Amino acid sequence: MNKKNVTRLQKIESIFETVIWNFRFFILAPVIFSLLSALRFIIIGTLDIWSGLILGFDPQEAGRATTLKIVSYLIGGVDYYLIGIVLFIFAFGIYELFISEINIRRKNNSSILQSHTLEELKVKLVNVIVVALIVSLFKQMLNLDVQQVSDVIYIASAILLISISQYLLHLNYNSPKNQQTIIKNNHHDSSDL
Repeated sequence: MNKKNVTRLQKIESIFETVIWNFRFFILAPVIFSLLSALRFIIIGTLDIWSGLILGFDPQEAGRATTLKIVSYLIGGVDYYLIGIVLFIFAFGIYELFISEINIRRKNNSSILQSHTLEELKVKLVNVIVVALIVSLFKQMLNLDVQQVSDVIYIASAILLISISQYLLHLNYNSPKNQQTIIKNNHHDSSDL
């Protein structure tokens, strides 16, 4: 091949790589819609909690249907908040991974919600999702009418499974490999400043 053909191929390759690289901006769609969805869930959670707060409460009826309804509204609101947080973490994480680091976060020297890899983002999302599932299960248990011994066994099994999952997540987070990654990322952050 002559020099002219090589130069032309390099130019085509450069244009093609630029097009491929800029395709990452399509990630803005899930970022924007995740943020809008997070806002929506926070509004729904706030309205749910507000509904629980304005519900009439009679201290004489503690433990009755009205109390359970209030608690159900409050827990439901927290559950919606957690789902909103999951969507926010997702939006923040994929923006920083695929588009650009958020400069204002660096100016404030904050590492909150920062994910250096997809694996880190996944771990953060899974942790919040598990907590949301725990809250959701708790809300469902409030409305559960225990009729048989098997119902109690199902409840106990669900609590046991959630406890085991939390324990495993805790072990994973505190594993030596994960701690080395955290230390390395913190060192990387401080050297950037």
